[in-house]
Amino acid sequence: MKRNGMCPVCFIKRFFTMPSKVSEVYPEGLYDNGAAMTPPMGWSSWNTFKNRIDENLIYDTAVAMKEKGLLDAGYRFVNIDDNWVCNNRDENGRMQSDPLTFPHGIPALVEKVNALGISLGVYSSNGTATCEDLTASLYHERLDAETIAEWGVEYFKYDFCHNEPMSEYAPLVYAVTVSGNCEPATYQCTEAVLSGLARRMPTKKTECGKYVSGLDRREGAMTFENVEVKDAGEYDLTVHIVKHGRYKKCLMIEVNGKERVTVDFPDQKKYNDTAKFSVKVNLEKGKNSIKLFNPIGSRADSAMLQYRLMGRELKNAATKVSAETGKPRKNITFSICEWGWNQPYKWGRLTGNLWRTTPDIRPFWPWIKIIYNHNVKLYKYAGPGGWNDPDMLEVGNGKLTRNQNRSHFALWCMMCAPLILGNDLRSISDEVLNIVTNKNLIAVNQDALGVQAKRISKGVVDTLVKPLSDGSVAVCLFNKGGKKKRKIDINRIASDEYSGLEKKSSYEVKNLWTDERFTSDGVLRVGIDKHDCAVFIIK
Repeated sequence: MKRNGMCPVCFIKRFFTMPSKVSEVYPEGLYDNGAAMTPPMGWSSWNTFKNRIDENLIYDTAVAMKEKGLLDAGYRFVNIDDNWVCNNRDENGRMQSDPLTFPHGIPALVEKVNALGISLGVYSSNGTATCEDLTASLYHERLDAETIAEWGVEYFKYDFCHNEPMSEYAPLVYAVTVSGNCEPATYQCTEAVLSGLARRMPTKKTECGKYVSGLDRREGAMTFENVEVKDAGEYDLTVHIVKHGRYKKCLMIEVNGKERVTVDFPDQKKYNDTAKFSVKVNLEKGKNSIKLFNPIGSRADSAMLQYRLMGRELKNAATKVSAETGKPRKNITFSICEWGWNQPYKWGRLTGNLWRTTPDIRPFWPWIKIIYNHNVKLYKYAGPGGWNDPDMLEVGNGKLTRNQNRSHFALWCMMCAPLILGNDLRSISDEVLNIVTNKNLIAVNQDALGVQAKRISKGVVDTLVKPLSDGSVAVCLFNKGGKKKRKIDINRIASDEYSGLEKKSSYEVKNLWTDERFTSDGVLRVGIDKHDCAVFIIK
C-alpha cells in the first residue's frame, strides 16, 4: 500500500534506520479480550485483490474456504481489507459500506458468512483517512467500535495511514470541576500538588489568578488529592485551561492511580482567553486523586495510546452488544498494523492481539527472507493472546517456487505468526492447498503453549527450535541456498535451554512433511533442497 506518499525505497529505509522507543509503558496489564489465544488463521483480500473487491468476491471466498477444506484445517476469518467503506459517514456519523461494491451492507454479509461457520473481519486506519484515502477511525474510536460490534464483525485490522500524532505539549490548566450526581465542585490549581517541572504562574485571566504550566512531555504533573464525592459512579470532569499558542495540546487524566483518560485539545486559535473540556471519569465514594500530565515523550507513545484507545473501545463495545442483545459475546480480534515503526512488539501485548513487526510483505523471495530475519529475533514478545505479525502469507502468489512456498509457510508456523492467507482461494492449486493445510505444521503453529521459535544457529542453514505443550520440540532446518545434505545434532538441540528437550540415548522423530516416524540415536542426516526446509517433531 502507499504510505502517505512515501516511495517504497524511502519507506524501507525509514523502517530499518529510525526505530522509535516507548519512553514509558503504562502497566495496566495485558490486553485481555478473550481472543487469539492461538495465532489467528484466515484470509485477507489485500495481497491478491488490493482495492478490487466487492461483496460477491468476499462471499465466494468464504464458500471456497469451506468447500476446499480450509475451514476444517483451522482457517476461520475472511477479512475485508481497505476499500470497503464509503467515503461519507451516515446521518448518525457511523461508517458505512460502499453502496456500489457492498450494496447489501456489512451486517447482511456477516450473516451470510457466519452461516458457513466463518467469521468476518473489516479494516480501518488509525488516521484521518485509510491508505486508499477513505473514511478512517481516528477521533471516531468509540462510535466505530460500537458499529462493527453491532454488525457482528469478529476481526478488526487497524492500519496507520494518515496518522496524526498526539501533541507532546499540554495546555495551561487553572482548575477542574466535578459534576454529575453531585453539586458541581471546582478545584483551583492553587489546591493541586505539583511535581517535576510543573509550575504555578500568575495571570489575570482566571479566578485564582494563576495557572499551571510545565505539564509537557511527561516532565511535570499536577495532582488534586482531595476530590470528594458522596457516591461511587460516573462523573463529568471539566478541565479549565488558558489559551496558549495556536497548536493542539494533550492531557492524560489519571484517576486514583489506575483509570486513565486521554484528552486531545484542538487548535487553540479557536478559543477565547479561556476554555473548558469535559470527559467522563469513574470516581470512588469519598476522596479521590486526579492527576493531570502529558504522557507523550515520543511518537511511539502517541501510537501506543491511540491503539490502546481503540482496543479498549472494541472490548467495551463487544461487552455492550452482548448485554443489550442477550447473545454470547463475540470477541473481536484486534490487529495492530503500524508496520513495526514504533517497536510495537514492546507494547502491543498491552494494546491488542497481534501487531505488525515489518513493512508490507510482497511475493518476492528476498523480501520474504528479510521479513523472516527481522521477525525471528522477536521470540520473547509473543504468547497466548498476543502475537508478532510478520504480515500475511504470500504462499501461492507471484513467482514463488514450491520450495519457497513450503519454507514461507513453515517459518510462519514456527514463529507463531498469524496464518492469514493472501492468495485467491477460489483458484488455489492442489500443491498450494496441500502446503497451507498441512495438519502437522498447523498444529505446531496452534500449539497451546504459544511459544515462538528461537533461531539457535544461523548460516547457510538456519536452525529453529519451538517448545511444544507436550514436552516435545519442533525443529526446522531452513536451507537459504547451500548444500543439499545436512546433519542435525539432536543432543546439541537438547543442550539448548530454550528447547526444553531432555537429553536421552534415543529420540522419537516425526517428519512433518511426510508423516514418517522413526527413532534416532541423536543424529539426523537429511537432504534439504535450496530454499526448502525440513521440519521435525522430536521427543
